[in-house]
Parts: sequence; structure tokens; C-alpha cells
Amino acid sequence: MDVKVARGLNELSATEIASKIAAGETTCEVVARDCLERIAARDDVVKAWVNFNPELALAQARAFDREPRRGPLHGVPIGVKDVIDTFDMPTEMGSPIYRGHRPPADAACVALLRRAGAVILGKTATCEFAGMAPAATTNPHNPTHTPGGSSSGSAAAVADFMVPAALGTQTGGSVLRPSSFCGVFGYKPTYNTFNKVGLKPAAESIDTIGWIARSIEDLALLTAVLRMEEPRPLRDLSAAPRIGLCRTELWDSAQGETKTAVQNAAAALGKAGAVVREVNLPESFAGLPALARGTINH
Repeated sequence: MDVKVARGLNELSATEIASKIAAGETTCEVVARDCLERIAARDDVVKAWVNFNPELALAQARAFDREPRRGPLHGVPIGVKDVIDTFDMPTEMGSPIYRGHRPPADAACVALLRRAGAVILGKTATCEFAGMAPAATTNPHNPTHTPGGSSSGSAAAVADFMVPAALGTQTGGSVLRPSSFCGVFGYKPTYNTFNKVGLKPAAESIDTIGWIARSIEDLALLTAVLRMEEPRPLRDLSAAPRIGLCRTELWDSAQGETKTAVQNAAAALGKAGAVVREVNLPESFAGLPALARGTINH
């Protein structure tokens, strides 16, 4: 006989949480408390959060419980990478240079989340200036392993069921890499899909705000909120997905384990029914890795 174990509210997706609150099956405060309890139990190991104030999170949740439904995220806890401005808590960019820095206003994306009813649970750890100097965050599946960067805190917090979704940013691979390392969904949209006002820039010509969550449905819902669109059900995803396998000019410098992992993933996807094909980049892409790091000789 299968025994179903009840999940804590912190283990639900953002979509499920919003639905339960809207139906009167739970409250914003109860959801926030479940997330805060998980953080209290695990963050000494995971170290996903910085500038974290449980009482501020609960105050937001209680206020939403007294109000009519604000929008599609009413009562849903969200984490915010600490390179994105919040008016009510410090934004320190993972750097001692900005210790205690208090922005005068929310970033545009945070303001839109609040308008939709999200509870800004806290700020998640980041590599310094979303760069290469790592935060103290560990991988929630194995604390001796890296969670990836630079959106390390956001990915670890989502993967460890501390929060259903969190904002990340990507200039090189800083949403997709930690999502992959931590085993959750990362969405790096097309450049300028989301308003970047209030984001500490790393390289403004390619900086992109993205999402980290535990379900595709959540990514669609959260994206609609930041695009100021009406959330819609996902289109039919039953058709076989098309997957491209691209071996870039860095392929030969990758470790053998990395190559094997990528090739095994492609093989497994093909065996499961996906259409997998090789993708070769045009000649105009040659030299891009060196260009991105400013190492081309002139």
C-alpha cells in the first residue's frame, strides 16, 4: 500500500501556493511560516540567505491576509538575489564595499512582484558583484559541493524548499548554471524581457534578469507577472521536444567528466523521445569566449 506523506506548504510550487490561498485553504502567514521554519532548520548549512529578516517577511504576509487579493502571486514567498534593489532591506551585492547599503526604492521587478501580491521573503546570496568571488552558499544536496554561481543563494534556496521561486541574474551563465547544479528549473529569457531598473550592472549590454523555480508552470506564471501580462495556462507540451547539442569551441578544453555528462544527457533525452540534433555555430561566433573575457590580442 502506498503511503502518501503530506507535504509542507514550503514544498509546494508558487502556482499551488497561490491557488490554496485564493481558495481559502491556507493563509499568507502560514505559508511564510513554513518557509521560515525550513530556513531556520537548514540555512546554517546551506547559507542561501543574506539580509534576512523573518519578522519583516511575516509582517508582509499578515498585511496581505488583511487585504483583498492583490494579484496572481498573492501570498507567494519570493527570494531576491542581492544585486537587485529592495527598499525595505539592504542590497549589498555580496561585497563589503556595500555593507548596509539601503536603496531608496525597489527595483522595477521587485515592485511588480509586490503589486502582484508576492511576499519578498529575503535577499539571497550572490557572488560578489555577480562575478567570480563565491558566496558562502553550499549545494543543498551535498554541502561539500558548489551550488554554482552567481545566483547561488537563489538556486540553493529554491532547491532546498526554502522558497518556491527566486529572482536571479545572468551575464554569462549565472541563472542556468546554479539551477543545473542544484537540480531546479532556470529561465534566462531574451535580453530585456524584464525591466532591469534597480539591478546592479555587471555588463549592461547583456545583463538579464531571470527566474529560478521548481516547475515550468511557475516560470510561466512569474514571467507573466514581470511582463505585466495576464497569466495563461501552458500550451500543450505533449509533442516531442527538439534539443540541440552544441559543441562550442571550448568543448576540447572541457573535462572528460563534463563531456560525458553532456553526451549522456543527450542520449537519455533521445531515448525518451526527444528529437536531438547537432548544432554547429557559424564562423561569426569564433573567438566569442575570449572576447567576453577581454583576452583577445589586438
